[in-house]
Amino acid sequence: MEAKILIVDDEKNIVELIKFHLKKENYRVIEAYKGKDALDLYRKEKPDLIILDVMLPDMGGFEVCKTIRKESRVPIIMLTAKGEEIDKILGFELGADDYITKPFSPRELLARIKAVLKRIRTSNIDTNQIQVGPFKINVNKREIYKNDVLLELKPKEFDLLKLFITNPGRVFTRQYLLEQIWGYDYLGDTRTVDVHIRRLRQKIEDNDKNATYIKTVHGVGYKFVVESEQAEK
Repeated sequence: MEAKILIVDDEKNIVELIKFHLKKENYRVIEAYKGKDALDLYRKEKPDLIILDVMLPDMGGFEVCKTIRKESRVPIIMLTAKGEEIDKILGFELGADDYITKPFSPRELLARIKAVLKRIRTSNIDTNQIQVGPFKINVNKREIYKNDVLLELKPKEFDLLKLFITNPGRVFTRQYLLEQIWGYDYLGDTRTVDVHIRRLRQKIEDNDKNATYIKTVHGVGYKFVVESEQAEK
């Protein structure tokens, strides 16, 4: 059965446009025009993915995203007329999985939806053994192997790499990584993240000066790219 997608936008024509193209791809579609209605539908219907507009009449999309992230890891694609970098950064910090700016191509939106769903399906594995590309994680033993060779990782390096491997393609801001790995009450700065990323690259990259797996997203943070995604580009 195809994924169930919740569309949240106060512009009816936008909702109808997205719905039309999603249904052509056999996705199941539910819709909301206000933030509070979106939260009610999300809790009732448990969608597989949410397309969420930033500008809503009663409750902003960022607030909706933040509320959902306290309860679920359901993938969220932010949709907005704004194109400023600060909005993208805020969306990613609140846990959005992707971001698309109006006006948009329905074909591009569909491609992003498919990519996010594929990513989630391959990474959302609740087992002791997780394998993504050449990397294999033994969760119970806190071990990560690359091409069956055990990586010598410190505790924070393991936590960071596990987060990356189980969320390939997702962009993480430095602040988000700091809060998730070091804790919300950590008093250090984001340079701690950069130092650990540099050490991880030295341990997992074939050439740490030309990052293959941990990519820098300039002005935002980092993302992890597996070999299958590299081949598609």
